[in-house]
Amino acid sequence: MSEQPTGLSAKYRSLNGPMRWIVILFSLTAIGSAVFYNFYLSLDGWTFDQTGYLFFLLGLFLPLVFLIFPASKTASRQKTPWYDYLASLLILISCGYCFIHSMDILTQGWEVMAPWEAKILSLILLVLILEAARRTGGLMFCLVCLFFGAYPLFAEYMPAFLQGKSFPFWRVVTYQALGPESIIGLPLRVVGTLLIGFMIFAVTLQYTGAGKFFLDLALALLGTVRGGAAKVSIFSSALMGSVSGSVISNVISTGSFTIPAMKKTGYKPEFAAAVEACASAGGVIMPPIMGATAFVMAEVLQVPYVEIIAAAAVPSCLYYFCLFYQADAYAAMNNIKGQAREDCPDLWKVLKEGWFYLVAMALLIFIVVFMYRESQAAWITTLALLFLAMLRKETRLNFKKILALLEGSGRFMAELTAILAACGLIIGSMSVTGVAHSFAHEVVAFAGDNVLLLLMLGAFASFILGMGMTITACYIFLAIVMAPALVQAGYYPLAVHLFVLYWGVASFITPPVALGAYAASTVAGSDPMRTGFQAMRLGLAKYFLPFFFVYNPALILHGTPMAILHAVVTCVIGIALLGSALEGYLIGVGRMPRWSRPFLFIAGLALGFPEGYSDIVGIILALVVVLAALPGIKKRAHVGLPAS
Repeated sequence: MSEQPTGLSAKYRSLNGPMRWIVILFSLTAIGSAVFYNFYLSLDGWTFDQTGYLFFLLGLFLPLVFLIFPASKTASRQKTPWYDYLASLLILISCGYCFIHSMDILTQGWEVMAPWEAKILSLILLVLILEAARRTGGLMFCLVCLFFGAYPLFAEYMPAFLQGKSFPFWRVVTYQALGPESIIGLPLRVVGTLLIGFMIFAVTLQYTGAGKFFLDLALALLGTVRGGAAKVSIFSSALMGSVSGSVISNVISTGSFTIPAMKKTGYKPEFAAAVEACASAGGVIMPPIMGATAFVMAEVLQVPYVEIIAAAAVPSCLYYFCLFYQADAYAAMNNIKGQAREDCPDLWKVLKEGWFYLVAMALLIFIVVFMYRESQAAWITTLALLFLAMLRKETRLNFKKILALLEGSGRFMAELTAILAACGLIIGSMSVTGVAHSFAHEVVAFAGDNVLLLLMLGAFASFILGMGMTITACYIFLAIVMAPALVQAGYYPLAVHLFVLYWGVASFITPPVALGAYAASTVAGSDPMRTGFQAMRLGLAKYFLPFFFVYNPALILHGTPMAILHAVVTCVIGIALLGSALEGYLIGVGRMPRWSRPFLFIAGLALGFPEGYSDIVGIILALVVVLAALPGIKKRAHVGLPAS
């Protein structure tokens, strides 16, 4: 997902006076319209139709992109140039026109035959959406959206596996701007029905001080244990990341506290930065919110949102378990103690001051899971959170803070809307040309009977796109193009879509890009490339877990209770063995000799993959290795020799 509204202020233009009030007014109007639509309200019998509602939101959020995001890194952060005002005005006119004529678009097929003024305004809207995508998602993302947005113009001239039906210029323009499967298609529908509420909730959490509470809670629970500073980083970043879904801003916000603490207690700068990068990157796969992607996934698969977060729960916990295990093993190897009790906050005091954050999270989950009111859950929870926050002076929002919250919400949602509207161009092109189906068929034919090759192709495509696109955009593209091929090969659909997500996120901790690791290295003062490779090692579970749950869907709770229990237990042991192989320390046994580490790694993989009797083979191999290594471990401990 895109960056949060806090922590990376250098990315945004400084707004004062009328411009700031415009952002606040537009944000407040968008929030009001979303509540009006999602609670099925009416005004003298009038209510939003879906097409009109989506154009209304687009007309409120897209103009803000040009007011908030400068055209380039060198552009002034203080003054708004005339062309940004013009772009904002043109979007208002275009979306306002479409809002007024929403029923004509819907009933008269304007995506096929539109009047000339609609064609011109559609073209203007598409151009400005691409520019908004460039400012928010980067040049590479913009170019990808431009290529696929224009794809229907030349689809018939592409190679066989990418070949589709071509259309004339104005037909493509009106379809992309006005059609139900493009910019006002699936991604924007998710924004209007689910995302806006959940993201307002996430921003409200931040502005009421949840970040400090999560950090204090982690310190109170884990600060004093062995390697406590690293475990605090993992726990707090997991909590924050699950709400925000932003890797980079999570690294900067929580990492500014946790990385210095890790360095102070004895962790090397590269290791400390890598721990924070991996913990922050895991937030995107951690329920309950998982950034924007979980909501899009639910819409793509046409399954309840609660089914997505239930399926994602076990793999995300396994990922963080692997991080905890490796941080603990490293601390044991290097004799890193926890922090002094007097340096950590008191647990009961922390809970007393911030209990309502946990109540709000529990209320959100209750409404989603048990009441099945996904589109309304976040709004109800946000209202409850604001009410509870008002009970304490320290978290109470005065008028100034409420304005800051509205401004931050508008900035956040403007960025997200621009990215997802541009993603709609990709979906529209794949839909109208029919390429999505033919591409999936060709990929399956290319892989033949080699299902592992097909999975490797999916992982490679996800990783490459994850380097140049936002995670949500990467997922949307591959959900249309690559995921159907894997499903066609016989894999469980939900496992396939989570597989794509995991490998898209992997680029944040994998060189040569590793944006999360590089951001953490800046905070830690460590070498970026060494930090990237350290993060790659610590985040090992992110590379193997997707293969584990695709081969064994019981890991995402698809199967009988006994199958699920068996899969979880064996995978936990397998993950522990993989962590031991990487760190050279088996918890409960001690430092492992070098020769044993490759065998522990193989045993861990065997326990993760459910092929035949591989789990039994893995356990036997691990036991044999430990028994063979024990005499040497005891001897070194007796004479005080270092690990081999």
